Amino acid sequence: MNKKLAAALSGGAVLVLTLSGCSSDDNSDKVNAWAKTVCDQVQPQLQKIANANAAIQQQTADNSKPADVQKTDSAAFQQISQAYKALGAAVDSAGPPPVDGGETTQKEAVKELNASSAAYANLQKKVDALETKDQAKFADGLKGIADELNKISTSGDEALKKLQSGEVGTAMAKQKGCQKPTASVPPKGSTAPSASTAPSASPSKKS
Repeated sequence: MNKKLAAALSGGAVLVLTLSGCSSDDNSDKVNAWAKTVCDQVQPQLQKIANANAAIQQQTADNSKPADVQKTDSAAFQQISQAYKALGAAVDSAGPPPVDGGETTQKEAVKELNASSAAYANLQKKVDALETKDQAKFADGLKGIADELNKISTSGDEALKKLQSGEVGTAMAKQKGCQKPTASVPPKGSTAPSASTAPSASPSKKS
């Protein structure tokens, strides 16, 4: 019952890290310094988002109990909401990137990150309100949440794309902190692996 939700989440939860690994020697020292300031703060939050995504992915079995799915999804949405809020604060505290139109780009990106935080907090409230005693109603409720998640993932990301474009985007792509982490959701009884760069933030086939 949670598969559609997991698919929707894997499609867009990790935001700043769709950056390609291309590099350029044309970036100024100031732009590189700005990118490092942001990316050093970004990595822990990206790890939280990747871990939350993976937790939902793990709770996708058809025989999963609604109460267990609800608990997992609620915690994941809360974690993602907090991560987006922290990402917004990181971009805000770094100041405008030293490029043309940097102040506007920064403000729009912060606004968008905060809006995403609020959207995931709202999804958490909706998950918490679902009826878990009736599996059919719960599944319908999850479908509605998955549809909303798709909208969050596919719309309103223009400001982030602009932040990640041009000279600033190239500088961010070169920073290790702004590269997509591997989810750290260990099996029971084991320890979490350390974060590392990887092409996917979740166990799903979809990147």
